[in-house]
Amino acid sequence: MTLFLADIQPWILAAHITAVIAWMAGMLYLPRLFVYHSGTMPGSEASEIFKVMERRLLKAIINPAMIASVILGVLLLWASDWAFLKHGWMHAKLTLVLLMGAVHGVMTGHVRRFREDQRARTARYYRVMNEIPTVLMIGIVVLVVVGSRS
Repeated sequence: MTLFLADIQPWILAAHITAVIAWMAGMLYLPRLFVYHSGTMPGSEASEIFKVMERRLLKAIINPAMIASVILGVLLLWASDWAFLKHGWMHAKLTLVLLMGAVHGVMTGHVRRFREDQRARTARYYRVMNEIPTVLMIGIVVLVVVGSRS
């Protein structure tokens, strides 16, 4: 199986990069929706539109892209016969990916709370939250590009 995966590794990598881009696009957009949603009145037409947008973004893009990113990432490790796990940069990258997954979970909770018309956070909180995936993404990219060269 490892030989087969190694043969199709460029295709797996292309799919992995595509899935990561989709995941990050959603992770960067969802908190912006929260910023605008937090400024609406619960039950208003605008609030209901934001609920639909947030749910669809999470269910149709972010969740599937995250799942595909993880599965394809594991396939890439398997195709390399797990060799990348010998490098410290990969451990750091996987730690940041786990943190990104935790942020994903926090955002999922916010979608649920907005759906239930709970407004415990301010727009400023969501603006700050919007920066967390960016910082994690930069760290992940730097670790992969720079770390894999050493």
